[in-house]
Amino acid sequence: MNHPSYLYYDVFDSPVGPITVLADDKGVNRIDYGEYEDRITFYQAWTKKHFLKGEFKHDPDHQYVKQTRTEINEYFGGDRKEFSLPLNCYGTAFQRSVWRALLHTIPLGEIKSYKEVAEVLQAPKSVRAVGGAVNKNPFSIVVPCHRVIGSNGKLVGYAGGLDKKQKLLDWEGNPQLMQAK
Repeated sequence: MNHPSYLYYDVFDSPVGPITVLADDKGVNRIDYGEYEDRITFYQAWTKKHFLKGEFKHDPDHQYVKQTRTEINEYFGGDRKEFSLPLNCYGTAFQRSVWRALLHTIPLGEIKSYKEVAEVLQAPKSVRAVGGAVNKNPFSIVVPCHRVIGSNGKLVGYAGGLDKKQKLLDWEGNPQLMQAK
């Protein structure tokens, strides 16, 4: 397996707080809420789990890091409805299928329940597994796990916190959603 020599990263501000992007020369590996320094232990464990070797290198001008920052800023500026980032996914086959389903079946301004996502995958009994895969989504905002809600119409589970999920949905114009109590 060909391993990257560097995993490039940068942190930038957004309306939902700092975002860290991690990329290699093939594409974007992760987009996470929070500061790089606060996530370094997680990143080291994540790279070890996926057998990635290489050093972390701060490089705000790396092409995929820069493209991520640009596209997310365009999204928050109202100028982007879809992302064109090359995503370099690491996860199980099922997780990757869930992430693809989120990316391709829930456009901006729409929502789906975990059950509906399971049905899209033609695995209606896999609602819990879908929830687990959504929780492991490595591409915050870009792969729209924030658009997945409980079957009762309430906000449930979001790795970035329900406050960020609500803010993103409000940003995208989903006023029909009820805040989780």
